[in-house]
Amino acid sequence: MAADFTLRPYRVEDEGAAIDLWRLTWQHAYPAIDFAARVPWWRERWRNELVPNAAIIVAEQSDALIGFVTIDGKGYLDQLVVSPDHWGSKLATALVDEAKRLSPSGVTLLVNKDNVRAIRFYERNGFQHAGEDVNPTSGRPVLKMAWRP
Repeated sequence: MAADFTLRPYRVEDEGAAIDLWRLTWQHAYPAIDFAARVPWWRERWRNELVPNAAIIVAEQSDALIGFVTIDGKGYLDQLVVSPDHWGSKLATALVDEAKRLSPSGVTLLVNKDNVRAIRFYERNGFQHAGEDVNPTSGRPVLKMAWRP
């Protein structure tokens, strides 16, 4: 069965759609937090940290951006964002597989400890627990997870 989405490298004209999708997805995952108020901070971080330092692969469906993954040169997966209407589909796995392809020696990430759904997803995709930390921005406890070939 063919995928109903395509993966491709990020282009600068994707910025607005990527930031909108980031806000929508995080707002859906954490409805008590006002992510609209965080958009200026996120836009600056996107432009100054992620775009210049990471490979970004986007997923499209019918010319709409429905997901993306960022992976830097050290194998750190900073963002895996999938539109909530595609949660449970093969899209997130396809994006993680792309991150693994781009970082064949291993991938590391941080995930909020209270995001049980995401933790289970990463475990199903071969990631193992590699420690704990606290997110310096949010103050939330996070799990370090790692995938090694």
